[in-house]
Order: sequence, then C-alpha cells, then structure tokens
Amino acid sequence: MSSAVAMSSTCPGLYCGRITVNGSVEGECGVCPRGERANIQKVCERCTESPELYDWLYLGFMAMLPLVLHWFFIEWYSGKKSALLQHITAMLECSVSAVVTLLLTDPVGKFSIRSCQVQMLSDWYTMLYNPSPDYINTLHCTQEAVYPLYTIVLIYYAFCLVMMMMMRPLLVKKIARGLGKSDRFRSIYAALYFFPIVTVLQAIGGGLLYYAFPYIILVLSLVTLAVYMSASEIQSFKTLVAKKKRLVVLLSHWLLHAYGIISISLLDKLELSLPLLALVPGPTLFYIATAKFTEPSRILSEGGTGH
Repeated sequence: MSSAVAMSSTCPGLYCGRITVNGSVEGECGVCPRGERANIQKVCERCTESPELYDWLYLGFMAMLPLVLHWFFIEWYSGKKSALLQHITAMLECSVSAVVTLLLTDPVGKFSIRSCQVQMLSDWYTMLYNPSPDYINTLHCTQEAVYPLYTIVLIYYAFCLVMMMMMRPLLVKKIARGLGKSDRFRSIYAALYFFPIVTVLQAIGGGLLYYAFPYIILVLSLVTLAVYMSASEIQSFKTLVAKKKRLVVLLSHWLLHAYGIISISLLDKLELSLPLLALVPGPTLFYIATAKFTEPSRILSEGGTGH
C-alpha cells in the first residue's frame, strides 16, 4: 500500500493537513502553507487570531534582548562622554527595526499581526514530528505552527543588524575620537558576535524560551541587580540616590521585575496583577537591610577576634 493510499482517509501526524481551495478540500496530505496550520479535521486552516497577552510579552522579551546586550557592551567599552548618545542610538535602532518588522508582517502595513495559537511545546519543533505512515516513506510536514512567533523574531534581528551597520559606525567615528581606532568600535564588534548567538538561540530554543522567559527575566534581573549594588558598594539609601546613574539602573531593574511578574501571572487584566507588583522593590529593600551584616571586612574582623 502506498503512502498516498494510506493517507486517503485521514492525515497522519500532528501537523499534516489538506489544502482548502475555493471552499473545498483538495489534494493529498502534506505541509500547510505559511500562515496556516492543520486543525482537528486535518485541514489546513488560515491563522486569523490575534496574539494573546503572553505572546506579546514573549515578543517584547525577545525584542529587549539585543537592546540590553547593546547597552551592556556600550557601557563596557565606550567612554563616558559617548556612551549616552550610543545608548540612545541603540534604542532607536531597535525601535525602528521593531516598527518595520510589524509593518511587514501580515497584514502588511498595520501594527497588528495575525497568529496561530500556541497549544503545546511541540508546535515549535514540527520538524521532529514528520510521520512515516508506511514506516518507509516520511511525510515532511515541517511548518511554522506558531506563526509568526518563530520567524518574526529572526526578521527583527536581521533588521537590527542592518540598522546598526547603517547608523552606529558613522556615529561612533565622530563622537568617540578620544578612544583608539580599535577600541571605539568594540561595542559594534561585540554585536557582530552576539547577534548570531541570539539568532541560533531563537532557532533552536525558541519553544523553551517561550515558556521559560518570565523566570529568566526574574532570575537574571535579581542577579544583575545584586552584582551591581555590590560592585557599587551600595549599602544604604543615601549611597543609592547619590548618583543619577544608580537610580536609572535601579528603575530599569524594577521594570524588568514587573515585566517578569506580569508574565508569570498570565493575567489579561493588568489591574488583577497590581497586588503582585508591590513585590517589585522587595529585593532592593532586602539587600539594603542585610548588606551591613554581610560586609566582608566585618566578617574578617570578627573572625580574627574570635567572635
């Protein structure tokens, strides 16, 4: 029995379907066109739903990822005078890339997108579920079942890279003359390294990131905030507000805390998450309250005196 005959009654696998033409189902089972996925009846159905709140939060996380990396390496490699302008330029690059990506996604020219609802983790890895009805021939039904959550991130990263190469080198060349020729472009070189990394991360681990990103945000924001406050020797509210930069860093981490809490709560109405947002300043208050008890010099002095 051929594979075509075996599939005459129903389509095998999770993601194989028949194409609908002019209201009638035609053809053999196979991969659905882009922007469609197989329904329960194994018929390719056009994705017409709008992304849920959680989907938008995921896209926001993936959009923030290159921006945060840009800011980190700009702060690490650039001088104090040129850092602020480069920070603004990086935000402009990512913002323009996000707008262009949304406008080019179906429906073209609008800030809204249509999507297929994510039902399970396997929706992100359809290439692993190509069925073999007769145990000999494989029916290839690899598709973007989570359209467009998978490819829209990759398109966004491509535009970010193009925008960076168009804007940043000329800016850095003019404002960072105090640095050496090799040093002034280090933040750009770093981006040329991390863009392939985040692209591969999305291509391979997109499904895992979709379910884990709220916890990733909370853990990383807590760790980086603790490291920053420790490196800056912040042990009281007075030292915390002594510099504007510290307040900016603190508020940025608080925003990330709130973003992670809202993502975990999975609530469509923001007012229902407001009580949970009261936990946002908690880690900062806990650090300042306990910092004096973990002072290394105090621990060493008490150990030396035998107390």
